[in-house]
Amino acid sequence: MTELVHALERAVVIRARRATVFRFLTDSERFARWWGAGSAIEAHPGGRVEIRYPNAVVALGQVLEVSPGERIDFTFGYASGEPLGPGASRVTIALSDHPHGALLELRHAFADSALRELHVGGWRYQLAVLANAVAAEQHAGLAEVVDRYFAAWAERDAARRSNALEACVTEDVEFRDAFGCTWGRGELEAHIAAVQQHLPGVTIARRGEPRQCQGMALADWTARGPDGSPRGTGTNVLQLAPDGRIARVVGFRSAPD
Repeated sequence: MTELVHALERAVVIRARRATVFRFLTDSERFARWWGAGSAIEAHPGGRVEIRYPNAVVALGQVLEVSPGERIDFTFGYASGEPLGPGASRVTIALSDHPHGALLELRHAFADSALRELHVGGWRYQLAVLANAVAAEQHAGLAEVVDRYFAAWAERDAARRSNALEACVTEDVEFRDAFGCTWGRGELEAHIAAVQQHLPGVTIARRGEPRQCQGMALADWTARGPDGSPRGTGTNVLQLAPDGRIARVVGFRSAPD
């Protein structure tokens, strides 16, 4: 093989467990979710790599090395031979733990600098698709997490409220809205208790399905008084932890109609 001295390097933090990310690099069904239907990988040295892009372009390669949970290396080229023949470049994807999930570091090495530049935009797009696909699986229960979070705001028993929050937010959760700024689950519990004193009987419920992108989410809500009358609407911006819980909340109240 010609010496591969021109490398494209990119890194992205994916808000999911490292083991979840690794499955998307080595399991054919998940591999196809971020490359295209029909794509497949045999995740062992000598295994076949076949990438079928939605525009019908096919890339082929061979797995060179696999370190479970940490790294995979494979060759990459196009079945047509243009602009890069099969086996003519090498892709290395390495994973490591990160406070917000998994750090993915990509290195794609070529023999020619022009070919490297040709693939920069493609990897920028493809890693975004990967991050979204992984987050969609890791945070598939997002609606239930949001419901538990809003229900905790209505729980008046301190012990039950604490248990409810532990199940849906991290220990170091950060909360901000127009009326509160807290850090840590204990402070959030105290803030909720104070809100209940000032707004007795007011409850919050999810409105519609949460929208998520790469581990960040938007959750619309409606507040109602003790008699069920509307007391306002708004949207929470959520940062999700790798384990699926909420790590950060920024609340916005909608302007009245």
